[in-house]
Amino acid sequence: MLDTVWELLWYTLVVFAFIAYLIVLFHVIADLFRDRSMSGITKILWIIFLIVVPYVAAFIYVIVRGRGMAERQLAAHAAAQRATDDYIRQVAGKSSADQIADAKALLDAGTIDRTEFEALKAKALG
Repeated sequence: MLDTVWELLWYTLVVFAFIAYLIVLFHVIADLFRDRSMSGITKILWIIFLIVVPYVAAFIYVIVRGRGMAERQLAAHAAAQRATDDYIRQVAGKSSADQIADAKALLDAGTIDRTEFEALKAKALG
């Protein structure tokens, strides 16, 4: 199948170029669907262009819209990070200091007495 070292190197280069193109293609298509400012017709035209002249279209897209791609990717990452942080805060509950502050507010309002405050404080610290 592969008779010489040069054929093996050429085959490796072709496979590398194809995989690199697929990675760029997936990023371009993900960016197309992430971009809310672009109309549906424009998205369809870009996809057709990516199918008809794949490498050229991908390079043109990255050159023309590369900065926006990075900004949209960063915004998506920041939104995912915020959602994760909010979920962790929701599941983790309040910190010990927050629990003691809430108990102190209840004590100051007269809702609970000193022994109940001490019990809540010990529970928060323990």
